[in-house]
Amino acid sequence: MDRIINQVDRITPELIDGIKRIVKIPSVQDTAIDAAPYGENVRKALLETLNLCKELGFDIVNIDNHIGYASYGPKDKDGYIAAIGHLDVVPVGEEWKHDPFSVYEEDGIIYSRGILDNKGPIISCLYALYTLKQLGYKPKREIRIIFGCNEETGFQDLKYYLSKEQPPLAGFTPDCKFPVVYAERGRLVVNIKYSNNQALHQFLNTYILNSDNSGVKLGIDFRNDEFGKLETRNYKIIDDRTFQFAISYPYGITCKELVAKLNDKGLDVDVVGNYDPVYFNRNASMISIMQKAYEAITGMDGTPVTTTGGTYAKLMPHIVPFGPSFPGQKGIGHNPNEWMKIGDIITITKIYALTLYWLGLEEHL
Repeated sequence: MDRIINQVDRITPELIDGIKRIVKIPSVQDTAIDAAPYGENVRKALLETLNLCKELGFDIVNIDNHIGYASYGPKDKDGYIAAIGHLDVVPVGEEWKHDPFSVYEEDGIIYSRGILDNKGPIISCLYALYTLKQLGYKPKREIRIIFGCNEETGFQDLKYYLSKEQPPLAGFTPDCKFPVVYAERGRLVVNIKYSNNQALHQFLNTYILNSDNSGVKLGIDFRNDEFGKLETRNYKIIDDRTFQFAISYPYGITCKELVAKLNDKGLDVDVVGNYDPVYFNRNASMISIMQKAYEAITGMDGTPVTTTGGTYAKLMPHIVPFGPSFPGQKGIGHNPNEWMKIGDIITITKIYALTLYWLGLEEHL
C-alpha cells in the first residue's frame, strides 16, 4: 500500500495536468453531427482523453464516438473490472466568478465545470491505473477505465456500449459520494393525463399543492429503513392536460406496484421512464474491498451507505457509486463555480488505485 501512496504523490503534477487538459474542453452536449453523436465538443473530449490514455501506455478502444475506454491487463473470457465515469457536462449557467472552463486555481482549489462532475474523478481513475502500471502491477484480469459521453442527458452512450460489450464483473463509478454506496433509489417518471384543464387543476390542488412529497395522498407512500421514505419531485406541467413528476423510490417496492397504486386512484398514468433501484449485499466482496480501501487511505469510517441520486450504476450491471465527494461536500456539481480541492484529487486517486489493485487480484467477484 505504501508503494501505491508514494507513487501517486510522485505523479501528482502529471495527474493535475492531465485533469486540466480534459476539463478545459467545453463538453456540453450539442447537436449530433457525423461521427459526433453528442456534439463536436463532447467528441473532442473523448478523443483527447483517449489520446491521453495512449500517451500513458494503455490500449484504447473508441466505440463509434459514443463511449471509449483504456485497457490494462490480460484479456480473456473471465471478464473485466471497470471504473466508469463521464466526460459530458451540464450547461455552465450564470454567476461564475471566472471562465467556467478555465480550470482556475486558487488556494489549492480548482474551479471549472466538470472538475467534480465528472471529468476530474474519472481522469483520477485513469491515473490510479497508471500508478499501478508504473509499479509493474499484474492483475488477474483486464481493468478498464471507461469514458462515457451522455450521462447527463440520457445514458444513450452506455446503452450503446452494452449493445457491443459485456458488462464488467465488478467495478464502480466515481460520480457520487464516499463511502461506497451499496444501493441507489429507483427513479420513475410519469405523466398524469386529464381530459380537460379543469380536471388537471383539481388534481394539482388535491395531490400536489396541498400535500408533502411523501406521496401519501397519491397512495404511493413507502418507507424502507435503509433508504428512508419515497419522495415525489421534479414537478412539471407539460401542457394544459398533462402533468409530469418523478418518484424517487426505495428498494422494496417496484415500478409496476407504484403505477398500479396510481391507477387505483383513478389516474390516467403514462410511464415516461424508469430505472429500478440498485441494491448490493453490503457484505459482498466488491463492497468490502472499496470500504477497506477508503478506510486505509482516509482513516475514516467506511460503512457502506445508500443514495437518493442516480448514476451509471442504474444501467451498468455489477457496479456501484464510489466517491468522489467526501462527507459534508454537497451541492457542488451542476452549480456555478464547481470546485474540487487538489488535496482531495490526490486522495481519491490513492483510494481508486488501492481499490483497483485489490479488485484486480480478487478471485471471486
